[in-house]
Amino acid sequence: MKAVFTIERVTTINEIPSYWSKEDYFALLKEFGLPVANTISENECIEYLQMAVSELEPNESAQVLLTYKLSEYLNENQIEQISNDMLIDKISEEYPEINLHYDLYSINQLLFKLYNGKFPNAKASLIELLVEINDYSENLTKDEVLRNLMKMSSDSIVIKRLFSDKLEGDEPFEEANDIIWKLDIEGNHYKIYTSEYWIANEEIITSKIETEFEPIVIE
Repeated sequence: MKAVFTIERVTTINEIPSYWSKEDYFALLKEFGLPVANTISENECIEYLQMAVSELEPNESAQVLLTYKLSEYLNENQIEQISNDMLIDKISEEYPEINLHYDLYSINQLLFKLYNGKFPNAKASLIELLVEINDYSENLTKDEVLRNLMKMSSDSIVIKRLFSDKLEGDEPFEEANDIIWKLDIEGNHYKIYTSEYWIANEEIITSKIETEFEPIVIE
């Protein structure tokens, strides 16, 4: 099938919309020992959280957030180590388990906001993509989106260096689900949220391609 992929915009952003809910904020305030009425606004939640963390060292607050979000995947020693490393490194780009990058990024950015910059400011990318495929009305998967984005990207991009065999093969590229953190689709318009570590604006070398598209079939 003939397909046209057009990148309409690439924006550097500081947080992923809707990752943290008001319910999360209320739960965190309770963890910090500062429960509040659930009638307050989201902005007020942030203000109360800033008050709560002011009584703690940054790494102690990081431990609370890491435990709240990732205790299912990390043990206490790992959480303690990451809570210290987060103050000096962009752990959401360096941690070996890429399935945790989205959570680590969002935890880092909330801490960056609460501590007014004491944590590194990690960056994310929002890529707005127009997809036009003849006689095909299905939504594309993260795998299909990422493969075609790579056709528009520099050969030096880290995804190509780490996963060249996956990109060139016919097997499902399962890591695409962890590289693309959030995928919003409205008609032919796709909003792709990922780390700037994976895809940065300057690594896009063309904004439009015409190519053959074959849906990936999972057997």
